[in-house]
Amino acid sequence: MLHLKIDGRMFSNMVIHANNMLEEQKEIVNALNVFPVPDGDTGTNMSMTFRSAVMEIKNYEGNSIGEVARLVARGALMGARGNSGVILSQILRGMAKGLEHKTEVDSKEFGAAIAEGANAAYKAVMKPTEGTILTVIRAAGDSASKSEAGDLGGLMEEVCAHSLVILNKTPEMLPVLKKAKVVDAGGKGLLVLLEGMKDVLLNNIEAVEIKEARAEAVPAEMMEQGEVEQEIAYGYCTEFFIKSEDADLELFKEKLEKIGDSIIVVGSDDIVKVHVHTNEPGYVLTEALKLGELNKIKIDNMREQHRSIINEQADEVVEETEEDSEKKKYAFVSVAMGTGIKNIFEDLGVDAVIEGGQTMNPSTQDILSSVNKLNAEHIFILPNNKNIIMAATQAAEMSEKNVHVIQTKTIPQGITAITVFNSDLSPEENVKSMNESVYSVATGSVTYAVRDTEMDGIEIKEGDILGLVEGKIVEVGQDPYAVASELVSRMVTDESELITVFYGSDSEPEKVEELMEAMEDKYSELDVQYYDGGQPLYYFLISVE
Repeated sequence: MLHLKIDGRMFSNMVIHANNMLEEQKEIVNALNVFPVPDGDTGTNMSMTFRSAVMEIKNYEGNSIGEVARLVARGALMGARGNSGVILSQILRGMAKGLEHKTEVDSKEFGAAIAEGANAAYKAVMKPTEGTILTVIRAAGDSASKSEAGDLGGLMEEVCAHSLVILNKTPEMLPVLKKAKVVDAGGKGLLVLLEGMKDVLLNNIEAVEIKEARAEAVPAEMMEQGEVEQEIAYGYCTEFFIKSEDADLELFKEKLEKIGDSIIVVGSDDIVKVHVHTNEPGYVLTEALKLGELNKIKIDNMREQHRSIINEQADEVVEETEEDSEKKKYAFVSVAMGTGIKNIFEDLGVDAVIEGGQTMNPSTQDILSSVNKLNAEHIFILPNNKNIIMAATQAAEMSEKNVHVIQTKTIPQGITAITVFNSDLSPEENVKSMNESVYSVATGSVTYAVRDTEMDGIEIKEGDILGLVEGKIVEVGQDPYAVASELVSRMVTDESELITVFYGSDSEPEKVEELMEAMEDKYSELDVQYYDGGQPLYYFLISVE
């Protein structure tokens, strides 16, 4: 049967079947990811994004293809995860624009909509990279706009055939794909979706049911934990700034370690930020005054706060809404994975921490929801992962509030960015200084290989321990502690002053202690700090400044 025109019901079948096909093949797409580290895999991100799109039409009973396309685009926009998901949402957004106000369309009109999707995707990316999903959607758009096919099945056959040809050429466009001997994962995911739509037209598939998503493997550390009431050892959260140019911060930290925990002492130029949980806030301030002038002192009674929370839970008090809270000038949203790292961000003043990162990219909706809960004149988002920046930017554009996305690609960059924040500066000045601060931080990480591959002439086997600097694999070994030691030696330069190590949930505390003692001896002239980050997947996150 030839389909000279399609309406909303047929288009619904097309996108639902495409969703089901991607769900079945997402692991094939994931396997094409070039990097062997645990990541927010492309297939998973695209599948979750597209599933969010089709769930929007689950209860739609109309027949307008324009309305179906609008709902699909809206669902994808809110559910977009990772860069591939954001680009996919823009493709669907462009297609929806091309199908706007139409009840049914012919092959020419549908082809024009695909071309519109390609245009929208390219406009959404500041510096488009060829050899990616963008190249494949442009090929699809070119083929669709030039097609002479009179029926939509024939149109989609041409689109898929040409897209496959271009997908197979992506290794020639991106050297990293050629080295790994794979095609682009995002392009492959898009082709699966296009073929799913074609399949419905050629085989007259009707009344397609949305296939249930397979459960994703979630690291145990990311599973929701029940609240456990426990005794608070140190009752006062004490934080302030010290204005000092030559303070002996090491000696000061030694004093704090004797009377508290959750200690953070970080500085930039002549300003030092201090945070500590203690039972003796007066002593802390007295010792700090010996170093310089104090500013922005804040002391919170955590025991009282804890009792209030317990009482509120017991009385089922409704959480304070945005309208009820006092409006602040500045607020912060950060993405982080691991209890320890989450606590550090909160201690540094972050208002909302979204659990996520590698393997678990939050959606545009997740980020937008966190932004909407905050009552502030200006809100800063710290994505802390290169694969989350586009979703954060999309959330900022959708929000009616003044939202600023800081280009942090790692946890250490995020921590550095918030420590240089200065409430006395304008929003524009803070955006500038926070974005500039990320370049002062060298970031390393230690994780494990999830697949066999070869990178830059280095043979990597599944399970190998990998050391990365700025996302590039530079060390491969069998012992995470040895790899971490070698990694730091690569990162330290003559200008280095501070080494900070966040150890993960899979690290052994005793071995961490041994590693850090050796590091303190080797780099005695540097300030060496380490914290229990509690992050899954990564044995260590390391920054050198």
